[in-house]
Amino acid sequence: MKSSKQNSIKILIADDHEVVRQGLKAILSEHSDLNVVEEAENGNEVLKIVEKNKVDVILLDFDMPEKNGLDTLIELKTLYPKLPVIILSIFPEDHYGTRFLKAGASGYLGKASASDQLVDAIRKVANGGKYISPALTDKLVSDLNKDTEKPLHETLTDREFQVLCLLAKGKKLKGIADELYLSINTISTYR
Repeated sequence: MKSSKQNSIKILIADDHEVVRQGLKAILSEHSDLNVVEEAENGNEVLKIVEKNKVDVILLDFDMPEKNGLDTLIELKTLYPKLPVIILSIFPEDHYGTRFLKAGASGYLGKASASDQLVDAIRKVANGGKYISPALTDKLVSDLNKDTEKPLHETLTDREFQVLCLLAKGKKLKGIADELYLSINTISTYR
């Protein structure tokens, strides 16, 4: 029998796919110290929920409609700097993890991560720590050994540089999205 959820870690799951939210709830329900108290389908819902309800940890999808994970994270960190946010994404940690950690995330997990990694990450960030997966640790150590004298534009990915150039030409987000065959939310993450 499970113990009371009264003193448990209160979790908000934000993902635009209901099946993902339900799967995460099922995984977390197996642990008596973890309690999913709220769900959101987009970043705007996350902000409304957090304004009205106390949560201890947010699991935030990277790619959501209306307000993507990065924009939501930045706004959350402005309004609630101590609230731990773990980014969940289909994109591997070594591609985007450092960018989200720099933006204030307490952790970053690929959706292919094992469920025990997710549980460990939630517990760690709820207690004030940061969660860095082995893959992201390798990336961070590798980056420390790289030449830090590079100009900033050389540190951008090809897509980020492409979006930067189009913005510099005065193009609007919708025009860039149409030209690159990407969503406006995706373009927003590159700017």
